[in-house]
Amino acid sequence: MNFVSIIMGSKSDYEIMKNCSDTFEKFNVKYEMIISSAHRSPERTKDYVKEAEEKGAVVFIAAAGMAAHLAGALAATTTKPIIGVPMKGGAMDGMDAMLSTVQMPAGMPVATVALGKSGAINAAYLAMQILAITDKELSIKLKEDRIVKAKAVETDSKEIEVIL
Repeated sequence: MNFVSIIMGSKSDYEIMKNCSDTFEKFNVKYEMIISSAHRSPERTKDYVKEAEEKGAVVFIAAAGMAAHLAGALAATTTKPIIGVPMKGGAMDGMDAMLSTVQMPAGMPVATVALGKSGAINAAYLAMQILAITDKELSIKLKEDRIVKAKAVETDSKEIEVIL
């Protein structure tokens, strides 16, 4: 069974990352969600990645703030795609998390999305795009979702348009 794994560095990340799991539920994409820290529970993190891969995890989403080493720790543990969601907070309000997530050494890629809610949702969409490479039904759902979004922009525009 293919699924996406969402790993958060702490419980405080849940309110934002719920947007990620809600997006998966909207598309009926299977996922797991756990809390595991690269620093406070490194063995748990390593063991979980191995177990998740054995169960069918195809993509891992790592959400962490401050040093945000979680995505890098996952990248060092698996060759599956890793999507990093830097979280706001700390002295630098997320800038440190964003920089540590995006600046990975060569050969240890982490796809990095935006901070916060948009990042959590985009992480879900990017994971689904990866799954859709081999899942035609999901690919169709994603294309239909794009059409709905495009129509919403046109509808919004018609409500306020002033064209000469």
